[in-house]
Amino acid sequence: MSTTHSEQAPREDLELRARADHHASLRLWLRLLSCTTLVEDTVRQKLREEFGITLPRFDLMAQLERHPDGLTMGELSRRMMVTGGNITTIVDQLEKEHLVARQIGVNDRRSYTVSLTADGREAFAGMAAAHEAWVASLFGGLSQAQQSQLHGLLGALKSHLQPR
Repeated sequence: MSTTHSEQAPREDLELRARADHHASLRLWLRLLSCTTLVEDTVRQKLREEFGITLPRFDLMAQLERHPDGLTMGELSRRMMVTGGNITTIVDQLEKEHLVARQIGVNDRRSYTVSLTADGREAFAGMAAAHEAWVASLFGGLSQAQQSQLHGLLGALKSHLQPR
């Protein structure tokens, strides 16, 4: 008998790999990964349960929502940091559901520009509102001051990590 994703054992908590004698930076890295995984897993499950959509499909629609004139397949691939083949598969699926449309490129007839359809914009608006509520709930265990402090600390880390 097969099990669904929600019936499977939860993923190992990455932070459990850390030991007290590990460097504090390593423990912090594993805690960040663990938190990211927990949030992402919850969002994936809710998207699947409530909208029947995968996180990569949601992410692609989010990219297109930010660019009403559409994006080329190559731009989508770069922005989502996945292969062109993956983008093609996702676009094919969304196109069959009439959520996106492909148009031949104006300047390069070998390329396609992808944009949300009216149905796609409407569907995404509902998903985005739910997504925002889920994320707010997931971070709701932290006060506004704690969220602001964490945001600032992660911003400082991000600045330090940026290439100079």
